[in-house]
Amino acid sequence: MDLTPKLADGAKVVHRYAEGRFRIGGEIFPHSVLVMPGVVEAWQVADLATASVDSLEPVLAAGRAGLVEVLIIGCGPRTQLVPRPLREALKAAGIGVEGMDTGAAARTYNVMTMEDRKAAAALIVL
Repeated sequence: MDLTPKLADGAKVVHRYAEGRFRIGGEIFPHSVLVMPGVVEAWQVADLATASVDSLEPVLAAGRAGLVEVLIIGCGPRTQLVPRPLREALKAAGIGVEGMDTGAAARTYNVMTMEDRKAAAALIVL
């Protein structure tokens, strides 16, 4: 019996995270990233304090299109409270949000993706 999880076509999972980079879908990203169904892109955020509603526009657009229902934010080396303006903008787009340390966020996003949930991750590089 094959117990290997099956991923939807185009699904991206975080294979590795380390200081200064991520390996996602076989590619190396030396910066913070937004990971959405079938898409990984640079996220110009160094820490949660510099995250803005505008910086999350790709995720918000995906939520409005019904492609994303939950965003997992990797806050860096420690869990932080997601700022109210971000929470409110995500809620308005129909997206729930959870903040946690980046390692936990990567693992949680992977599990949700393997469960074929409509999840996205915003991961701040360690």
